[in-house]
Amino acid sequence: MLGPLESGWLVQGPKVREFEQKWSSFTGATHSIAVTSCTSALHLSLAALGFGPGDEAIVPAFTWISTANVVEHLGGKVVFCDVDLETFNLDVRQVESKITGRTKAILPVHLFGLAADMDPIVELARKHNLWIVEDAACGFGSKYQGSHVGTIGDAGCFSFHPRKAITTGEGGMVTTNDDSLAEKIRRLRDHGAAMTDLHRHLGARPYLLADHPDAGYNQRMTDLQAALGAAQMDRASDIVCERQTLAKRYDEAFAKLEWMRIPFEHDDYEHGYQSYPCLFMPEEVNPTTVEGINSRRNEWMDVLQKKGISTRPATHAVHMLSFYREKYQLSPDDFPNARAADQCSISLPLFHGMKKSEQDFVIEKVLETEFLCAE
Repeated sequence: MLGPLESGWLVQGPKVREFEQKWSSFTGATHSIAVTSCTSALHLSLAALGFGPGDEAIVPAFTWISTANVVEHLGGKVVFCDVDLETFNLDVRQVESKITGRTKAILPVHLFGLAADMDPIVELARKHNLWIVEDAACGFGSKYQGSHVGTIGDAGCFSFHPRKAITTGEGGMVTTNDDSLAEKIRRLRDHGAAMTDLHRHLGARPYLLADHPDAGYNQRMTDLQAALGAAQMDRASDIVCERQTLAKRYDEAFAKLEWMRIPFEHDDYEHGYQSYPCLFMPEEVNPTTVEGINSRRNEWMDVLQKKGISTRPATHAVHMLSFYREKYQLSPDDFPNARAADQCSISLPLFHGMKKSEQDFVIEKVLETEFLCAE
């Protein structure tokens, strides 16, 4: 960690380059570009592709708000699509019906570490000449048919927020296999400069300033952050394995519960388990039962909280949040599965360094409170 301070390179220097190289090696991406956050990664990716005012992007209705916000920031229109309640990811059967003459991009989210079903999305994108920007904020260690997420579409975007398996405090990464797109994103993150300060200082004439072909942004990662990230990448496989092991113990403990659906599993997907999201379902989840189930879920979460177990809803339904609800005149049941996921999901504790005794305590208390959840 003292390396950047001793070297004098504090912003987008050797440690950033090292972190990027390690990220590419782990994910198999041709290019990795470190930035300030996953939100910045999404914004830069869309901007570099040419997304702009009046363009439409298809976004899952159940995701973190950033996925939609970047579309708004670029003057575009968010077109929500419902999710599959079994996976919490984009319902690929509904995507084509959302495509119009103004659609330019699909933003599939690999939510909670489970890859979206990418084959049909790629097929639709090719058919309609659309860009794919993968929101892989939770996707570290997640694979789809053997390919690491973030390497399937035009660009992939990762988060290093403190809640993520790899963290730099704040920070993000763009991955792409497209040389020209990578070059454009590198310029845009650095005020539009044609050459980074590092490359300039390593060159024959370090005193000459770079040209700026683009009106870019300041979305550069610091070397202090990158030093944290690069150190964690040395044990990246162990970090993923730890989370998968913890998830497997939960799976075995809760597999037979009829009132709680554990995370989706399938041979085509390797789950990275950024979190452990379940569906609370003491009765069939449908538009008429969601309100009652939500009340019971919240009561159960209160009980667990009093026992010292912190839980949370998996994430939120963006179409139910004030800005999007009011701007697009949306109602909760416009996307019923997203509403149900918002109101009925629950994430159980899963974190680096979680002790077996701590997980045993969670399992014990969940099973102990089963009487509150049964019909």
